[in-house]
Amino acid sequence: MKKSAFTMLELVMVIVVLGILAAVALPRMERDLRQEAGDNLLSAIRYTQHLALMDDKTGLKGSSCPRNQWQRRYWHIRFSRYDSSKYWFYTISSSKDGDGNVDKLETALDPSSGKYMYHRGGDGATALEPQSDESPNIFITKLYGIDTITFRGGCNNIQHLGFDHLGRPHVSFYTADTRVAWNAPIASDCTMTFSFKDGSDDLKITIARETGFAQIVDQNGS
Repeated sequence: MKKSAFTMLELVMVIVVLGILAAVALPRMERDLRQEAGDNLLSAIRYTQHLALMDDKTGLKGSSCPRNQWQRRYWHIRFSRYDSSKYWFYTISSSKDGDGNVDKLETALDPSSGKYMYHRGGDGATALEPQSDESPNIFITKLYGIDTITFRGGCNNIQHLGFDHLGRPHVSFYTADTRVAWNAPIASDCTMTFSFKDGSDDLKITIARETGFAQIVDQNGS
């Protein structure tokens, strides 16, 4: 009985086709850390604004926050780094008691994991690993190799950005004169620039001063 089989030429052609497919597919399988970082950070900023719109913390009823410090309760995203190092992370919180500290129970829960968007020790932390109830998504140096962050425009040299019940961005709400009425959204668009250890192109995110709309600078519609 005669059996059919591949000829040598057919086998060579199959190998060539597989090689072409591999050459096309492998680059796509490599992680695009810059894009992943952009997606994470943009989602975090928008999530903070969403919390401010849906869960206004500035009301005084049932609050332990002094009456003249109500603006300290804004939902805000704060970028911090470990002492004597450049390991950046962020937290999302609302200071219910107005003391300006980020306590675990004052922080938001990561919608993707249900864990706190918080790191024990805050700016003075030394451990790189998150605790079991802390969201791993906040550790942006560990995840993406972010080396430095600069803040310009309406958030110049400010590492935290809050939102009011209309979604407008605010800064300096912890250090403002709390004896007077507070209603001061940022005067110009905020630009956050994230640089990477591996030399990848900087990632820039802007937050519009009037609406709080956030987007990646080189990605219209992001």
